[in-house]
Formats: sequence, C-alpha cells, structure tokens
Amino acid sequence: MKKIIIGVDGMRCGICESHVNDAVRKVGGVVKVKSSCINNVTEAVVQDDVDEKVVAEAIAGLGYRVMAYRSEPYDKKRFFGLFGGK
Repeated sequence: MKKIIIGVDGMRCGICESHVNDAVRKVGGVVKVKSSCINNVTEAVVQDDVDEKVVAEAIAGLGYRVMAYRSEPYDKKRFFGLFGGK
C-alpha cells in the first residue's frame, strides 16, 4: 500500500472535507482517507496500483484546486510496535 498526499485549495469547513473524502472513497482501491481544511491537504491510503492522478482528478471534479500531489510508501502504525510486526 501507499499513501497519497494531495494539496487542496478551496476547502473551508468540515462539510468540504466530507465532500472531498466521499469523492476519494469512490475511487477503487482506496482504503482510508482524511482531509483537513486547516492544512489544505487530503491524505489517502490506497492499494499500490491506484494512480495518484485519478485521486487528484476526483477532487478536482468537485471544483477544488489540486495544488500538488505525491505518494510515499505506507507503513501501518502498530500498537506500541508489539502487534503485527514485520
């Protein structure tokens, strides 16, 4: 899995965050998503085969301006590092 970080301009409130989250969840392969209107960012955990551009286009389709996006490997955080070790 990987994490996609997308800069989003235009989110002003929690409802905006919800709209963005709902649009991203509709993209196949999305596992988890959260948005912040304060930080102007959306982060999505996705399967490795999900294209960052598709996720960005889902957000842009709502009328928000996508400023930039990137991806990085996703390492699931473990509870105190005790469970589900590598």
